[in-house]
Amino acid sequence: MFKHSVPDELSMLELGRSLCGAINPGSLVYFSGNLGMGKTTLIRGILTGLGCRQNIPSPTYTLVETYETERFPINHLDLYRLESPEELEVLGFRDMLDGWSACLVEWAERGEGFLPPPSVRVNISTSGTGRKVIIEHGAGA
Repeated sequence: MFKHSVPDELSMLELGRSLCGAINPGSLVYFSGNLGMGKTTLIRGILTGLGCRQNIPSPTYTLVETYETERFPINHLDLYRLESPEELEVLGFRDMLDGWSACLVEWAERGEGFLPPPSVRVNISTSGTGRKVIIEHGAGA
């Protein structure tokens, strides 16, 4: 387990860039934390660290965005608006677990019962005037 204090948005981007080496083809990473905690910002840092040159919006309304990086494709999912875990089937989530791409999932708890265990789990919470980021690696993180 890794704990990190993050004071601002810029630090969240930097932390994301530093984490990109832990993301590989087949990685399944879950991000949790309240609204506005910086999940998407952290993912933007990961994507830019992997060499993504595309605009990186939040997939809150599209539910999923796919990005090409210099190393492999990344599927970025935001399940906040998911009404039931079964909707992941319609999104083609099982196809995203192809071993060639990685999946970064915000609000994974909304897919509980359908999603497999993650390889990495990231929890973001408040800590004083900043944020605390806890990263757990390993099977089922």
